Amino acid sequence: MEKKKKKKSHFPIRLNLLFFSVFLLFSILILRLGFVQIVYGENFKRELERKEDITINNPVPRGKMFDSNYRVIVDNIPKRAITYTNMGASQKEMLETAEKLAKLIVKNYDRMTQREKKDLWILKYPKKADAKVTKKELDLVKAKKLKDNDIYKLKIERITEEEISQLTPEDLEVWSIYLEFSSGYKFTPQIVKNEDVTPEEFAIVSENLQSLPGVDTTTDWDRSYTFDQTLKSILGNVTKTEEGLPADRLDYFLSLGYNRNDRVGKSQLELQYEDVLHGHKSKVKTVTDKQGNVIETEVVTDGKRGKDLVLTVDMELQKAVEKIIEEELWGLKKTPNTSLLDRAYVVLMDPNNGAVLTMAGKRIVKNPETGQLEMQDDALGTITTTYNVGSAVKGATVLTGFKTGVIKPGTRINDTGIKIKDTPLKKSYSYLGTLNDVDALKLSSNVYMFHTAIRIGKGNYQYDQPLSLASNTVDIIRNSFASFGLGSRTGIDLPNESSGLKGSSRLPGHIMDLVIGQYDTYSPMQLAQYISTIANGGKRMKPHIVKEIREPMDNNTDEIGPVFQEIKPTVLNTIDAEPAWMDRVQLGFKKVFQEPGGTAFRRFTGVPYSPAGKTGTAEAFYDGPERAKFGKEPPPVMNLSLVTYAPSTNPEVAMAVIVPWAYQGTTDNGANFLIGRRVMDTYFAMKKN
Repeated sequence: MEKKKKKKSHFPIRLNLLFFSVFLLFSILILRLGFVQIVYGENFKRELERKEDITINNPVPRGKMFDSNYRVIVDNIPKRAITYTNMGASQKEMLETAEKLAKLIVKNYDRMTQREKKDLWILKYPKKADAKVTKKELDLVKAKKLKDNDIYKLKIERITEEEISQLTPEDLEVWSIYLEFSSGYKFTPQIVKNEDVTPEEFAIVSENLQSLPGVDTTTDWDRSYTFDQTLKSILGNVTKTEEGLPADRLDYFLSLGYNRNDRVGKSQLELQYEDVLHGHKSKVKTVTDKQGNVIETEVVTDGKRGKDLVLTVDMELQKAVEKIIEEELWGLKKTPNTSLLDRAYVVLMDPNNGAVLTMAGKRIVKNPETGQLEMQDDALGTITTTYNVGSAVKGATVLTGFKTGVIKPGTRINDTGIKIKDTPLKKSYSYLGTLNDVDALKLSSNVYMFHTAIRIGKGNYQYDQPLSLASNTVDIIRNSFASFGLGSRTGIDLPNESSGLKGSSRLPGHIMDLVIGQYDTYSPMQLAQYISTIANGGKRMKPHIVKEIREPMDNNTDEIGPVFQEIKPTVLNTIDAEPAWMDRVQLGFKKVFQEPGGTAFRRFTGVPYSPAGKTGTAEAFYDGPERAKFGKEPPPVMNLSLVTYAPSTNPEVAMAVIVPWAYQGTTDNGANFLIGRRVMDTYFAMKKN
């Protein structure tokens, strides 16, 4: 019998194929891994070990301010503060920390908005919040006809006051703390509380920092004012913590490395000298891994508080001048026809270098709560408010006449009133005879100034006939006045200085008003610069209220540090006038105060300091805080001014006084003299003592 053939098995072949395939795949994998390790290994290793360095800037106290005798005016008061720095915590983690912190401190939530309360309500009652949205509205989201954000807005709109009242004080306090946590940037310290932090709160938070991730206790600062409200409106203000950087200058400050919640100067000297007052922040480097976990921290540089300002103002003199203004204003308010009088200003300046010795302004205001009148500091008004000042500008008019060649020293003009056809007679306060330039200043002749203006405009004046002047007459006069500082910014080292108002008319009558100070308006600081320019012989000095910038002392004392920068005198321009012309004006100004008949002689008789200068009375219309109640016809008022310097030879002090709306009617109350005489007497008495 034939044996059957044995059937050959295919299993070994398949198994071999499988082993070969596995071998081939492993070979490819090994080759691939080798390729990756050789070619990209270093890159992957660097990525795994990657760290991120972040520098945190911590704020420091601002620089101090001193007066000219190195007495502290503005200082820093240290105060306890609690801060939070977000190191990458989630919302849940921040809320947990906020709940812990709320048990240790009292956090005011009065400033919390309704929207913020509604956000909290949605977070606390999510199911109730979801129930406020209909299925139809949710379907619109699925159909992409509404956005998720629109649904949230609907929830917010539908939350009632009754539902908000369900939130407990504890809820609101925790949420208020959380809002502070989340308002800052990552790795940037954010103030949680710096007002009324009790010693107990400070201590217990400090003891529990380990259980409060991101929370820290530190020392913040606040500005203090040694002389209370004296010069306060000039010193300026600093933003509060909740304000942070001002919105209108946000990009500017951010570009300089500020944080959004940094406190900065927002007005006057604090703003003008922000770059030196703010100091250098301490820098701490925080090293994190790829996941954002903090690995280590390192102090890069210690902080240094801002540099100090030394002002040109003597605060004792400033206080004395302010007291004089207050006393005289209250006294004048008791006299007839002064219902509209509410303010007065005085500027004292060194005419030789532009140093401002005093900037004083006071304003009477009605307290909105009590209805009683009270005195308010308005030193800022010396540069931000402008008025018609009257004859005080006549020195500039005479010098403009000299410069244009229309009059010469000794030119005589008859003081007979000027009558232009179809206009009222324009004259001096009385007929003064035929005058030369010096006596025209001494006696304050309007007519002399009128004829000077007509000659500048190449006019042909005839009594009661039409008069036309060259179209550029106003420009010639104003440009000349501006060279003294009248009608232009003085350049003082403070922001928001006003240049004054300029009338648009070019009629001959208004041009004549211009040269006697009854058309354009000028500030007290402009008058001080103008009289200083005449006092020093023709140099328009730039006023400055900062004398020096000093390095801060390391110790926490009131000692003054070394000089960083001295503010040197700056001549803005020199008057294009021959010395003989300036001598004539100075002589006229001296006669105003020191010769019988001079408009200031009776008020300054016998003083030992040899004053010179000019008085001013301007017919104006009231334009103060009560303006609206008079409708379209504001009442006529009289503005009083006084510019003077002393001694008349080698002067050391120049003064400008303006009392707007001093009185109504014809009875001059002499407010400019009452204030001006006492101020000059006080200056020289204090200097002697």
